[in-house]
Amino acid sequence: MRKTAFIAIVGRPNVGKSTLLNSIIGEKVAIVSKKPQTTRNRITGIYTEGEDQFVFLDTPGLHKPRTKLGDYMVKTTSQTLGGVDYAILVVEAREEVGDIEAEIIKRFGQDGMRAILVINKVDTVRSANIARTIASYAAAFDFDAVVPMCAKSGKGKEILLDECRRYLSEGEWLFDEDMITDQPERAIAAEIIREKLLRELDEEIPHGTAVTIEEWKEKGGVVSIRAEIYCEKQSHKGIIIGKKGATIETIGTHAREDIERMLDTKVFLDLYVRVKENWRDSGFNITDFGYRDDE
Repeated sequence: MRKTAFIAIVGRPNVGKSTLLNSIIGEKVAIVSKKPQTTRNRITGIYTEGEDQFVFLDTPGLHKPRTKLGDYMVKTTSQTLGGVDYAILVVEAREEVGDIEAEIIKRFGQDGMRAILVINKVDTVRSANIARTIASYAAAFDFDAVVPMCAKSGKGKEILLDECRRYLSEGEWLFDEDMITDQPERAIAAEIIREKLLRELDEEIPHGTAVTIEEWKEKGGVVSIRAEIYCEKQSHKGIIIGKKGATIETIGTHAREDIERMLDTKVFLDLYVRVKENWRDSGFNITDFGYRDDE
């Protein structure tokens, strides 16, 4: 008897939602960085075990948007919550429920949503902090389960999956059993490049970047990719390229290595940097760069 469920992974930026998704799937399907608001689109991760298929939807971190891109990200999370069977709220061990978490919990109550609370990064805090966090959230909402875990190491993953199994219902799978994501390879490649930008650049610059795949050719066992990196200021372009092209070379090398692992073939990656001022506040540019409400 096949069973399935759709599960949203929600929370504030930088609590480890994408790391949790990658840990569950066992492969990298969502990019991660130490910078907040790394995830911009909804990312689907598919985990199939035996007759059970879990469809996890990683969402952008909820925050107070300052740009149209931010508005899009918040809207994406809200829309995702409206179409799932239940949710996983990911938090860190804090004594009180934060404003953002309170808004998510309010939505749970309004929609009659069932949810699991995951307290992430428990390896970095004391047990007393975890206990106080559990008490605070238990007073705010009737979670079906509370799972302290470390998404980075995978500690607690099996406990979380066991809790998720309670929500499975009989039904045909929507995805083949060997699929781990519904994202096309081009989209994943673009996100990998953006991940390297986030890791190599400081402060605000990487948040003002977007990546598009302009050309993808496969010939003789080699995939040739031409990608364009967009930034918002001419000065940012110089920083991305770096002295004598050193920074863009580093970004390209690390991105190519990850893309080769994903495709299991040799990759030639060519990167170009373009300036498109204030693109994050342009509805046309946001759509043009692949952030669409209908996805």
